[in-house]
Amino acid sequence: MSDFAHSVVVGGSGAVGGMFTDLLREAGSRTVVVDVTAPAGEGGSCLVADVTAPGPELAAALGRADLVLLAVHEAVALRAVAPVTRLMRPGALLADTLSVRTGMAAEVAARAPDVQHVGLNPMFAPSAGLAGRPVAAVVTRDGPGVTALLRLVERGGGRLVRLSAQEHDRTTAGTQALTHAVILSFGLALTRLGVDIRTLTATAPPPHQVLLTLLARVLGGRPEVYGEIQWSNPGAASARRALAEALRSFASLIGDDLDSLDLLGGAVGDPRAAAGLDGVFEELRRFLGPGLAVRQESCHELFRTLQRIDDEGETDR
Repeated sequence: MSDFAHSVVVGGSGAVGGMFTDLLREAGSRTVVVDVTAPAGEGGSCLVADVTAPGPELAAALGRADLVLLAVHEAVALRAVAPVTRLMRPGALLADTLSVRTGMAAEVAARAPDVQHVGLNPMFAPSAGLAGRPVAAVVTRDGPGVTALLRLVERGGGRLVRLSAQEHDRTTAGTQALTHAVILSFGLALTRLGVDIRTLTATAPPPHQVLLTLLARVLGGRPEVYGEIQWSNPGAASARRALAEALRSFASLIGDDLDSLDLLGGAVGDPRAAAGLDGVFEELRRFLGPGLAVRQESCHELFRTLQRIDDEGETDR
């Protein structure tokens, strides 16, 4: 018997919403999928409705639900809090899958202070599958429904990482906003160099191949999803500034910026610039701490995997 006899997943025809819809249905929950349009192939299994202005059919579904999960864009989710929670029965759980937490936590506290609420941010593409993947969990108001949903995610193989709303947004500014900015900036830099992608691919050492692979993965996603992370996370601008400042510092250290060489007391090619790079390596080794050796071995294994793939490709040809 499911902890959630009846559930509603708003945006359940999308990738993230679909993952949670499957999880709930596999657990025995009667799950209603809601979206603004009926996706191809859904037939009558999707309730077409606007969650920010629920009509009679959606209102009835929300009133029956033990769980309402908002798997929609942040602007829609924020507007939905008040009308949705007014229709939910006492003791029901509100959850969402937003990639930014502080705004939603504030909205729930202001509009629905007595409603159980938890935010779940899958830190992976849904196509990768839930098993073994991290899911950031931010509890705004705890209760038995929150406990049941977190238990369901763990039973599905998800690895919960519990954070406060502020911790979540500060962390994801680094893990998501900064990471995406690095990868896309790398791609843009390549286009500025005027190099041929076929020549790059044929000659690239493993680190470059990995970056090209990461770039390809990001480009397989939807620009608006990546844009929302950059625009809506309150820490994203600081992450981008830190990236730009780090690149300027690195250029200065190498000697590209002649106006900054007084900081180094040397010139281009001066051994003291190399000594400065030694300091950067030492600082970064301290930052990674005891996990440095483990990550180095993981990188070696990744490179060995890439080499096997290349070898198999040569054999096939």
